[in-house]
Formats: sequence, structure tokens, C-alpha cells
Amino acid sequence: MRVLSGIQPSGALHLGNYYGAMKQHIELQHGHECFFFIANYHTLTTVQDAARLRQLTSDVALDYLAMGLDPAKAALFRQSDIPEVTELAWILATVTGKGLLDRAVSYKDKVERGIAASMGLYFYPVLMAADILIYRSNLVPVGKDQVQHIEMTQDMAGYFNNTFGREVLVRPEPKLNEAAVVPGLDGQKMSKSYGNSIEIFLDARTAEKKIKSIKTDSTPVDAPKDPGACNAFALLRLMATPEETAEWERRYRAGGMGYGEVKKRLVELYEAFFGQRRERRAQLAARPDEVEDILRDGARRARLVAEQVMHDVREACGIVTVR
Repeated sequence: MRVLSGIQPSGALHLGNYYGAMKQHIELQHGHECFFFIANYHTLTTVQDAARLRQLTSDVALDYLAMGLDPAKAALFRQSDIPEVTELAWILATVTGKGLLDRAVSYKDKVERGIAASMGLYFYPVLMAADILIYRSNLVPVGKDQVQHIEMTQDMAGYFNNTFGREVLVRPEPKLNEAAVVPGLDGQKMSKSYGNSIEIFLDARTAEKKIKSIKTDSTPVDAPKDPGACNAFALLRLMATPEETAEWERRYRAGGMGYGEVKKRLVELYEAFFGQRRERRAQLAARPDEVEDILRDGARRARLVAEQVMHDVREACGIVTVR
């Protein structure tokens, strides 16, 4: 099965990014043909500083490699290194009705949060569909909030195939991530835009400070506590073994335990897991040419597929090009 996913380089990656997407991506590389791209075109809707976008793009590559992505097993590349993506996006736009985009929940949510209502933001589902369809992807790992975009991609593939009478584009299916929503410091979904995130490569002192600031309630130490209503426990469940999680759950319900103990353990778990990978990231950052070679090789592998798909798309709709 061919798996496709992308991540926007819009800021430092945090625990929500890791447990919500990156962890699953890295696991999938062992049993599937995986294409993972850094979505720098999508990021232009929110990041419009050239130097910062270049740095953020590099940061995502470093993060994935440091966390265990194997470039021999999975292709890692920049979205912008595959020009066929934007070409396909335009062709999809010619067979897609405005009403489909008007129904995009993500667009409305982002505008409500203050992101400028640009045509790029509105057009986002079409470019996302092109990202997926250009590689004839079978599975797209997503959270529940992205399922609508996969359904829209399915619709666009159908529009194209039906319009031109050929089964050129492959219908993708979503692969739902089983991870729960990762809470931020304030209990809302962890998000860069909410300012409530715990980044995955913080130094030990900063990470400890952030973890200790996780919002908890005022239940007395002696009283039993509900682990299902605790932000700190939600993070611990993601980071600890099932056996340790079960023991903490028992202690919550028994009482006699303060939230400070849980936060202290979270600090230990964070450093044990991300600390060694922080060192690996620093080593990679010192070898930028090696990272660039990985991205270029990933783009070469991805483009072999994209070029064939675009050949079939152009042939189906009558576009003639000189190559």
C-alpha cells in the first residue's frame, strides 16, 4: 500500500504533532511504501517571511530524521520540489464545483481564528487533493478533523475520472490515527496557534518549566481524582507504558497523590524519550548537505510517480506539452 502524508512547516513541532501524526508516520514506514512531504506551499497561507519559511522547512526535515524516519524506507521531500502538484491542482479546479469548497469546515474554523481569508486558504482542499492524487496514494493518515478533506479528495478524483471517462486518479482512503487529542498546557487541543504547546526538542530546563505549568484542578492531595479529566494524565498516558499508566490510574482513584508527582514523572519521561533524539537532531543540523541530499533523493523518487500520473492526466484531458 502506498501511504502519503504531509506536515506544514509552520512552527516548532510539539507533542501534539508527534503523538497525533509523526509517530504514526514513522511506524508506517516499516510496512508500506511511504511518501512524506513538507508542505511549504500550504504554509504560505500563514508564513510569509522567506527566511523563516526556509528555516522552518529545514527544521521539519531535521525533526523527522531525528525521530527515526529512515530515508531508505520512506521518501521525505519538499512539496515545492514536485511542480506537477500545482499543475494537477489547477486541472482539478476546472472540474470541481465551488459548492464543495464552500462546505470546508477547516476553512471556516481558520478564518474564525483570525487567519486571513485568502484564496490560497480557500483553495487549500484542492491543493491537498493534488498532493494525494499525484502519487496514486492508497492510504492517508489523518486525524478526525481532516477526514472531510480526504472525502473532498475522493470527490475530486471522481469528478476528473467521470468528466474525462478514464479511471486515471486513484481513490484514496483515510487512515484514522488512534491517538486521542493531545491536550495543551491549558487543556485545549495542543496547537502552535493557541500558544499552549510543549515542543519536542526543548532543552531540559525549558521542558520542565512548561510541563510544571500544565493546568490542573484544585482537588486536595488526599482526595481521589478522576484521571480522565486530568490534562497531565492525558499526556502521561501517551508517554508511559500501559503498565505504568494503569498504576498511575489506580493512584489517582485511591487519593493521597498530588498532581506535582505526575508532572515530575512527565518531566522524566519527556527527557528519557526526547533527550537522546535532541542530540541526534543537533548532529544532523551540523550536516546540512547530508539533509539536503536526503530531501533531493526523496523528491526524485516521488517525482518519478508524479510525472507518470501527470502524463496520464494530460492525455486524458487533451493537454499537449513539449518536454
